[in-house]
Amino acid sequence: MATILVVDDESAIRQLFTLALNMAGHSVMTAANGLEAVAVFRSYASLIDLVVTDMTMPVMDGAEAVERIRESRPDVPIICVSGYSEVDVPRGALFLQKPCTPSALVALVTGVLAR
Repeated sequence: MATILVVDDESAIRQLFTLALNMAGHSVMTAANGLEAVAVFRSYASLIDLVVTDMTMPVMDGAEAVERIRESRPDVPIICVSGYSEVDVPRGALFLQKPCTPSALVALVTGVLAR
C-alpha cells in the first residue's frame, strides 16, 4: 500500500498509529519530534507517501516540521493531529483531533491516499 511517516513525541501514540496503519496494510516510519521527522523525510522523501504529525512537540513543532518537509517535497499529503482544537494547521494540510480512534485515522489516511 503506502509508506507513512508518523511523528509524535508520545511513544504510545506512535505505537498505536503504527499498529493501526500496519493492520491496514501500510508501511510506517516514525519520528519522535519535528527535527527527527525532517531528517527521516529528507532521507526517504521519494518513498514516503504521506505524513501524519502531531502539532505540539519539543525540539521542533509540527508546523515548522511541515514547512521544512514541504521544502523537500511540496506535494506530499500531510495530516496534522492535535489534542488542542485551536491549532493553526498549515495550509493544504488536513486536521485530525486527538484523541481519535485508530479507525478514524485509517479512514482519513485512506481518503487522502485515494485522491
